[in-house]
Amino acid sequence: MMKIAVDAMGGDNAPASVVEGSVAASSTLGIPIILVGDRVKIESELKKYPVDSRNISIRHTTEEVSMDESPIKAIRSKRDSSLRVCFELVRAGEASALVTAGNSGAAMAAGILLLKKIKGVERPAIAVAVPTKKAPAVLLDVGGNVDCKPMHLVQFAIMGDVYARYVLKEQRPRVGLLSNGEEEGKGNELTRETHACIKKLPLNYIGYVEGRDIYRGDVDVVVADGFVGNVVLKLSEGLVEAVTSMLREEITSSLLSKVGYMLARGAFKRFKKKVDYAEYGGAPLLGIDGICMISHGRSNPKAIKNAVTRAYEYSVGKVNVHLREEIAADSELLRKATRAEKAV
Repeated sequence: MMKIAVDAMGGDNAPASVVEGSVAASSTLGIPIILVGDRVKIESELKKYPVDSRNISIRHTTEEVSMDESPIKAIRSKRDSSLRVCFELVRAGEASALVTAGNSGAAMAAGILLLKKIKGVERPAIAVAVPTKKAPAVLLDVGGNVDCKPMHLVQFAIMGDVYARYVLKEQRPRVGLLSNGEEEGKGNELTRETHACIKKLPLNYIGYVEGRDIYRGDVDVVVADGFVGNVVLKLSEGLVEAVTSMLREEITSSLLSKVGYMLARGAFKRFKKKVDYAEYGGAPLLGIDGICMISHGRSNPKAIKNAVTRAYEYSVGKVNVHLREEIAADSELLRKATRAEKAV
C-alpha cells in the first residue's frame, strides 16, 4: 500500500495544521500516512480526531529544521530531524512520497543529497501551479536555482511539460519562456540562448511570454530561473493579499457596499477559492529521484490535505518515470541538433 511521509514539524503552524490536514487527506484518500516528528506533540494533536490507527502511524524524531537555518548544514548535522527522516523513508522505500511545509532550501538539499537527481538532470526545480483565467498553469523554477545556465532552463521546460501533461492533464501543454517582451530580440543572454535551444525540442513551444501573460491562461508552462520565478510568485501572493484586503475595506465602508456584497457573495467566494494557495497544496520538486511536495510555510490544514493529494496523484501518475524517459530522449535530441549545427 502506498504511504506518504509528512513532515509534522515543518511550517509556521506545525504540528497542529499538519496533523489536521494529514488526517483529512488519509480519510479522503484512504491511504496510510506516516507523521514524522515529536511523538508527544503529534499524539496530542491526533487525540482531537477519530483516527484509524491502521492509516496513521508516527515516526518519532528528536530534531527539527527551522526556516532560517543553512540548508546544507541542517541536513548534514541534524540527522534525526523530521525533514531528513522523511527523505530517508522515501529512499528506503517505506514511503512513496513526502510532504513538507518546512525549509524549502533544506528540502532541495535533502532531495539532492539523499534521493539524488534523475539521470541527466543538472538542477532540480520547484514547480508551482498558479491560477489563470482558464486552467491552472505551472511556473518553474520558483526559488530552487537563483543562478541558471541555458541548459538548466531547457530542462525546466521539459520537466514542466511532463508535469502539465501527467498531473494537470493538458494533452499538449503550451510552453513559454518568461522574458521582458515577446519579440525575438528581447530578453538577456540567458533567455536568448535558452530560446534557441528549446526551439529544437519537440515541445509545443510558443516562445517568449511576459509576466502579464501568465494569468490570462494562454500558456500552460512558464519557464524562468529561480530568482525571477520567486519574485513573480511572491509578487503574485502579495497582490492577492492586497486586493483581498482592499476589497474587504471597501465592502465594510458603507451600508450600500455591504448590500452589494451580499448580492455578489457567491462570485467573491469563487474568486477567493481560485486564488487561494491552499487549493493547490504543494509544489513538486521536479528532477530528484523521488517525490517531494513542498508546501507554503504558512500552510493551513486545507493546504496540507491538498499537498498530500498532489503527492498521491504524482506517484500514481508515475511522473518520475516519464521524466526519466523524456529527459533522456530530449537531451539526446538536443545534443544531435547542436552537433549538426556546429558541423554546418
